[in-house]
Amino acid sequence: MTSQAGETTNNELLTRAFRDFDQAATVLQQSYDALTTRLQQMDLELAQTNASLREHLRETEDMRAHVTAVLESLDTGVIVADSQDVVVRCNHSTEQLLGVPQAGLRGRRASAVLEEIRKDHGEYPLVLPSGVTIALSETDLTDETGNLTGKLVLIHDVTRVRQLEDRLQRRNRLEAMGQMVGSIAHEIRNPLGSVELFASMLRKDLREQPQLRSYAEHISMAVQSMDRLLSNLLVYTRPDCSRLGWHETEILIREVLTLATHAIPPGTVEVRCQVHPLVPQLWCDGAKMKQVLLNLVLNAVQAMPEGGTLTLAACPAPPQPQESPAIQLTVSDTGTGIPAELQSRVFDPFFTTKDHGTGLGLAIVHALVEAHHGRIDVESSPGHGTSFLITLPRGPGQTPSTPAPRVSLSGSSEASRQIVSITEEKRYE
Repeated sequence: MTSQAGETTNNELLTRAFRDFDQAATVLQQSYDALTTRLQQMDLELAQTNASLREHLRETEDMRAHVTAVLESLDTGVIVADSQDVVVRCNHSTEQLLGVPQAGLRGRRASAVLEEIRKDHGEYPLVLPSGVTIALSETDLTDETGNLTGKLVLIHDVTRVRQLEDRLQRRNRLEAMGQMVGSIAHEIRNPLGSVELFASMLRKDLREQPQLRSYAEHISMAVQSMDRLLSNLLVYTRPDCSRLGWHETEILIREVLTLATHAIPPGTVEVRCQVHPLVPQLWCDGAKMKQVLLNLVLNAVQAMPEGGTLTLAACPAPPQPQESPAIQLTVSDTGTGIPAELQSRVFDPFFTTKDHGTGLGLAIVHALVEAHHGRIDVESSPGHGTSFLITLPRGPGQTPSTPAPRVSLSGSSEASRQIVSITEEKRYE
């Protein structure tokens, strides 16, 4: 009995143990299943997070590339410095305006870069050695809490604006001077006519007295000289360019060179002419335009006392924003050049650096070009030469002829075409 009771107890214990084991195995399987499900959920969440991060990274990279493209396409120079005033970024325009590679700017202190730009510049806007006029503006960069994170420096190219301002000031100045000069010319011309009249009467009365008659002739010569001066003044105040028409560009330039042949030293001045095929004709007053070019050519020759190269060119003008297509005529020399401080005054009446002359030549040239609804600019480098650039409207409609082959002439001062019946061309001193 005792043995059977013991076996029964063992069986019960074993049965209970198996049951507990089964229960534990079931719980363990459930836990494993739950853990597997959670792992699958975490894998899915991680995959979604990674995809979101990759999308965010792609968007960030696209935004960075877009911002870089915008910065590099700006005409304005941009310098970005961090909170320690160290340049961390700049664009291509900065490199072009300052003439310093981007690698040479990064890592430098922004304040040192700005001090170097402003050095030796007492006026504002700043004119760089390259001739570019710039304006600087600085802005602090802050985060959302208002803490300083860096500095932004903008370099604006205001060369074009400065040129327009100078051109407007010059036009206003010349207009005021023209009104004054016109009034004076009329006031002088009236009594001058009386002087000439009495001088001619004296010459008749003094036929038998040659010595006294020579005095009257000197008076007449002086009056005629003053009358020519007054005529030039009136041309300046009231330029007449009403006889507009189409003129062959090559022929017009050849005629100017023919008229200037006497003043060009043979063998010392090389003449070069370049006519672009898109500029076969010019819409202008032919006689007045020849006067303009002749005066510029003779001035260019005088600027090359030791000889050099005289270049006349006609080509389409570089396109300008909000401006109609135009033609550009250029007269260049390799002579002494014009000092920078005098370049803004070369078109002023009575301003001259020559020992002789009235200083009206370039003033009349400017007035005639303005009467053509064009403009004239000067570019000069002392010791390297001067270029006068005349910009003229293309004219009504299209040029009534097909583009001619490019003309490029070079050689001595002699022109190959003889000009007949040229009576209106003048040279203004």
